[in-house]
This record gives sequence, C-alpha cells and structure tokens, in this order.
Amino acid sequence: MANNGDMKKRKVRVGIDVGGTNTKAVAIDNETYEIIGVGIVPTSHTHELGVSAGVIESFRKCLNENGIDPEEVVFIAHSTTQATNALLEGDVAKVGVIGVGKGIVSGFLSRLQGNIDDIVLDKSGKRKITTAYRYISQKEFSREKVKQAVQELVDEGCSVISASKTFGVDNMKEELLIQEVAREMGVEATCASDISKLYGLTRRTRTAVINSSILPKMISTANSTEDAVRKAGIKSHLMIMRGDGGVMDIEEMRKRPVLTMLSGPAASTVGALMHLKVSNGIFFEVGGTSTDIGVIKNGRPMIDYAVVGGQRTMVNSIDVHTGGVAGGSMIRAGNGRIIHVGPRSCHIANLAYVAFTSPDKIVNPKVVQIVPIKGDPADYIAIETADGSRYALTTTCAANALGYVKEGDYSYGYPESCVKAFEALGKFLNMSWKDAALGVLDNAAATCIEIIEGLADKHKIERSQISLVGGGGGAKVLLPRTAEIMGLRYQIADQAEIISSIGVALALVRDTVERVIPNPTQEDIMRLREEATDAVVRSGATPDSVEIQIEIDTQAQKVRAIATGSTEIATQDLAQQVDDDQARRLAAESIGVAPSEVELVVKNDFFWVFGHKVKDKQEIRVVNKKGFIPRQREDGTAVATTVAGVRSLVTRLWEEYLVYKSDIILTPDIYLCIGPKIIDFEGIPGMDQLTMLMDSELMLRAGNEPVIAIVARSHM
Repeated sequence: MANNGDMKKRKVRVGIDVGGTNTKAVAIDNETYEIIGVGIVPTSHTHELGVSAGVIESFRKCLNENGIDPEEVVFIAHSTTQATNALLEGDVAKVGVIGVGKGIVSGFLSRLQGNIDDIVLDKSGKRKITTAYRYISQKEFSREKVKQAVQELVDEGCSVISASKTFGVDNMKEELLIQEVAREMGVEATCASDISKLYGLTRRTRTAVINSSILPKMISTANSTEDAVRKAGIKSHLMIMRGDGGVMDIEEMRKRPVLTMLSGPAASTVGALMHLKVSNGIFFEVGGTSTDIGVIKNGRPMIDYAVVGGQRTMVNSIDVHTGGVAGGSMIRAGNGRIIHVGPRSCHIANLAYVAFTSPDKIVNPKVVQIVPIKGDPADYIAIETADGSRYALTTTCAANALGYVKEGDYSYGYPESCVKAFEALGKFLNMSWKDAALGVLDNAAATCIEIIEGLADKHKIERSQISLVGGGGGAKVLLPRTAEIMGLRYQIADQAEIISSIGVALALVRDTVERVIPNPTQEDIMRLREEATDAVVRSGATPDSVEIQIEIDTQAQKVRAIATGSTEIATQDLAQQVDDDQARRLAAESIGVAPSEVELVVKNDFFWVFGHKVKDKQEIRVVNKKGFIPRQREDGTAVATTVAGVRSLVTRLWEEYLVYKSDIILTPDIYLCIGPKIIDFEGIPGMDQLTMLMDSELMLRAGNEPVIAIVARSHM
C-alpha cells in the first residue's frame, strides 16, 4: 500500500463492470483523468455471495497491485447484470398485486388493467413472472384489510407485494400503507407510483411487478456487496449503475432494482462519452455473436423505455439496439452470392476461426455447406482442409484478409490463412476472393447501417454530425467498412476491453421524473424541477452540481425532467484544462478541417464556440475547459449577451432560424451557456413554451450575469 504523503492526497474513483465472463475494476485519478489501476477476475456466478464476491475480489486486486490505499477511494460504483440475468433466467419471485380503486369506474379499471397476467420472459413461455391479485376499494380500505390481503397472497406463494392504486400518481397514500404493512409482516413491497409518475395503470403496474419480482434477490446482493465494501475499508457510499447511464446510491437500488436493467450496455456508452469525449456519435460494442449499438447526442446518451417480455415498461434505459452480427459471425452463401452474415456465430457452432488458424493447417481448403445447429439453414459456410478438419469463415476472417485489421489489433490473426480460405469461397461462388470477402463485410455492415439509420431518425441526429465509435474485441472487424460505406468518421476506443468499467467510474448521478401535464405552466415546470433535484440528491448528488434537462412532448402531453449531478468529490474537473489553441484544434478535428479554417464565434470564461462556414451553413462546435465538445451542430451561430438581454436576443434568433418547409414549420434549437453549464432547449415547439422554460431557469439569476446564446437551424 502507498504511504507516501503526496500519494495520500490522491482522490481515486473506482468503477467495476460485472460481465458475463469477467469482472473488471478500474481505478481513475479524480483530478488527472488517468487510469492508475486495473483488476480483472472471473465473474463469481457460483460463489455463495454470487457476483458480489467477484466485485470485491476485482476491487482488491486493483488496489493491491497498483499501490492504492483504500482511504484514497472517494467514489466506488459497479454495474450489475443481476437484474437482467434474473429476468432472462426466470430467477424471479412470485408477486402479489394489491389493487386499490375508488368507486365503480375506478374499481373496474383496477381489476381490468391492474390485474396483471403472468409476464412471459422467453419465447418458450417456461420462464415467467407469476402473479396473484387482490382488490381493496378505497371505501373499505384499512390496515386490517391490507393485512388480510397480504396474508392471502403469501399463502398463495407470493414472496413480495406490488401496491398499485388507480390514479396513484396523484396520491399514493394507500400504496405507501400497503408497503408499510407488508414490511411489518416480513414481506418486501413495491409502490407502483414510486417507480413511475406517469398515468397508464397497466404499464405502471407491470413495471412495479417486474421490480418486485427481483427485489428479494437484489436486496440480498446489495447487502452482501455493501458489507464487503465496508470490510475492505471503503468509507465512500457504494453507487450502482443504472440502465439510463447514471448511478444511484445503493439505498435507492434496494427500492428500485429494476432501474439497473441494461446497466452493462449503459456503462459502455458512458465510457465512450466520458473517456473519449464523444458528444455526437453512434457507439458500437462489438462482441463475438452480437453488437450493441447506442446513441450519444449533445453529450448525453439517448434514452427510451426498456422492454421486458415483449412489453414496454416505464423504466428509462439507454436506447441500445442489438444486431445479430459481430466478430464471430458465420457466412451463409450459395448460388453465386453471399446470402447473409450471421446471426449464427462460430462459438455456437463449436468451430475455430480460420483467422486464428496457422496457414500450414489450411491445406487444399474447400467450401462445405453445413447446418451449425439443428433448425438452421443448410447454407452456412465452413472450410474443410486436406486432413478433414473444419474451420469457420467469419467476418473477422474477411477483415483480416482485406487488411482492415492490423497487427497489434485484438482481432488480428493470420491474414494468409484468411486469403486461402476466401480463395476457396471465391471459386465456390465464381468470383474473386476479394469480392467474396468484401461481400461478407458489406453484408455485415448493412445490418449495422439499418440500425444506425433507424436510431439517427428516431433521435433526430444530423447526419453530418455522426461519428462511429467502437469498443469490444471485434470493433476493427465491423467499424472501418461500415464507416466507409456511410462516408463517416470512426474511432476505436482506447482501452476498449475496459471501456465499461471506465464508464462506471466516471458516471454521473442521474434520475428522471415524468408526469402527464397537458398544458404545463411555469409553476408546473418549477415543481417538476424541484422534484427531479430532490430525487437525484437522494441518489447521492450534491445540490450545487445538479443540472436539469426539461423535455416537453406535446403529442403525449408528457413533461420529463432529467436531473444529473456529481458526487461531492467529483464536482471538480476530471481533466486538465485546455487553452485557446487546444480548443481551436479540438473543434477543427471534430469538423474535419485545419485549425486555420475555423473561426472563433464567441467565448467566455467557460466555453469557446467555433464556426466553419460551408456554403450557406455554419458548422459550430462548443468546446469547454475540459476539452469536451458538449454541443455540435451543422448550421448555427452563437451570440454573447446577459441574463437581462437574453430573452429579446433569443426571440430575434428564433425568428431568424425558423425553417418553413412545405406545410410545416421547423423550429430552431436553443442552448444557453450560463456559468459552466449548458441549458438545453432542444425540440421546443413554440416561443411561448421556450420563454416559460427560460424564465424558470433565469428568474433567480442576476441580470448582468454573462450568457452565450446558441441557436441551431433544424433541417429535419
């Protein structure tokens, strides 16, 4: 352990990612952003403490082997696959639902919409969350009635309760009493209105049932992990990764473990965002069988509702789409063409890659068509050699043959073996080996491009602002060719194998509050801001660090407040500050031009805004003191003003940047840089709503406080 006085002054953040195979801990210096330790151990699925044992073992290894004192650790967080795995594997508790309603209509709704059917978790129908139901009318509601209902449900085999009241989001008093009584009886319980504040009794109850089903297991895991962290000498609060890319205090995880679903892909995306300073990009996590693809826009991961058992829940998670193609994907071919690449991988077919087989074993190769697993098409390609051995021809083999994968890359093997095998495939298909190999990569890229295009449309990402970012061992297999076809820039993440752990270590505390408000007033917005602030502070953020993003969906009549904040120790900058020249270079690199070709539009003590004119558009890049580009747009400008002058300035910019397109009007996006924060008013449908939202942000600020107003024209 380090005893040096200077070393003692370090503040260290530790992120731990619990993967299916390995658990990886990474230590990062809180001030320099430097990775100062890594500890990797096999994930402890079979240990009596479950995956908690691996979390602690990786943590200790990381500290012990890198001279880090436990007292230096000021932040520790881990992702967890347990919620997802429990649902995938059907390792869930039977849930008793207690519905509450008032009057005939409300009672009918509760019995109809709150009496949740069993939730099927897999296609076979064998894995499912089983439920039972009791109803108590508000007229007859009492502690005794609740006690009776809980006991009846326990007698039916339920080991956890979900309380769900019709219109409970308006008043959840009865739900809280059900939870209190159940806990007094030794049974854990979830309040549906604690999980989501949105109307929609069926979805809200279903989400609460999912949360309840994993509650006993997750509480046990939380207890054992927290106990082990304390015994290791860590005084910092243990934080848990959420599926939306933030972290929450372990106490919040005990109440809402369902929020940790998909925290693995979330950790990878946040790692790309924070460590690589990506502000607009499509992130690929490329494995052997499948590729997870997520979106980063304006410095934030894009969010959607998680789907469980084919049903949408009210759980916000990073919008990650999985493609059935990756580094080990096999090839289907015949009749003179590449039919398809994937979804079967050579790991499942139990065949070795040609790419990782030495050339002296690839003797007189010939193509054979096989059925990897019963029920698969009979046109998957394998290579059979002179001695009768068979090897899989994969995307990795194609990338090696064509030189996309270079020596030193994780996926690099024997290009000579790959060329030999593709020569055989070329003869089989009556084409050149290069055309066969390129056809494989093009087919694989097409699967990725379909997902990318769908995500770009869904989240309204300007095509000119997209870059591709790759993590995982197979990133060099898929990204270069996909980027070539789409005409996009790409980069492979440094430390790709530990990018998820980096994401956990650098994640911000996050929480979201959503409500159905048809015509929100300024008072509604202020209340929602306060509620979101309180929620994220409860989860471990310091009040001064909290930033609120307000989103208004006029079609769904829904308002969402997304709160993010730092733990106390992370409110300082995580990276060394950049100067004017470095900021200019970063902006130029992002745009893809020389530094001399970008102009400084405006700057203040916290931000630079650079522009580059292309015909009638001006690309803009906002660079902050940490060298991060939190906003980038293809057509916009920026103007310095003050709090007192910003309203009239924004009104003028709004009118100037409106786009009239056939029968629709496209409203511009507005961003205000105030102090070190950027306040985002993207997608606001009208000037009245924009003014209301700006007023809710500006009303407590001094009139002479500097502001940079940024406007961007929408072309979608």
